[in-house]
Amino acid sequence: MADELISNPAAYAFSADDEAYMRRALQLAEHARDAENEVPVGAVLVQEGQIVGLGWNRNITLHDPTAHAEIMALRAAGEKLANYRIVGATLYVTLEPCAMCAMALVHARIGRVVYGATDPKTGAAGSVFDTLVSDRHNHRIDVQGGLLADESSVLLRDFFRARR
Repeated sequence: MADELISNPAAYAFSADDEAYMRRALQLAEHARDAENEVPVGAVLVQEGQIVGLGWNRNITLHDPTAHAEIMALRAAGEKLANYRIVGATLYVTLEPCAMCAMALVHARIGRVVYGATDPKTGAAGSVFDTLVSDRHNHRIDVQGGLLADESSVLLRDFFRARR
């Protein structure tokens, strides 16, 4: 199943709303790159058709190893909703979540994760780890990868090329 997730993202039927939210996440990734010289990853958290949290990588800016885009979006949503659980929400993120972010998403009871580019080194949504769907947890998350993957990958590739 994990290999199918990675190798055949076109198998998913993404909606126009899915694409619009992922485009917003891409804008946030560009903001991370342009305004803060951060690794360009953006995240949009949506619950019941409303954006409840936005995030982009801020590790360098905040001197915080946990300030990944997903965590920042979860923190914003938690404050907005006055709750640490964002039950049933969908997270759109330009890069496959790492293990830290994946566990935060499990604890927040996110319902679905849609990501752009796969992360073959630390991805925890099927590339390296299957954290989001592990039957060891009391909550599993629907995962769909590959939405606007090319755009997400180009942002990351160009960012790291420019730094070398």
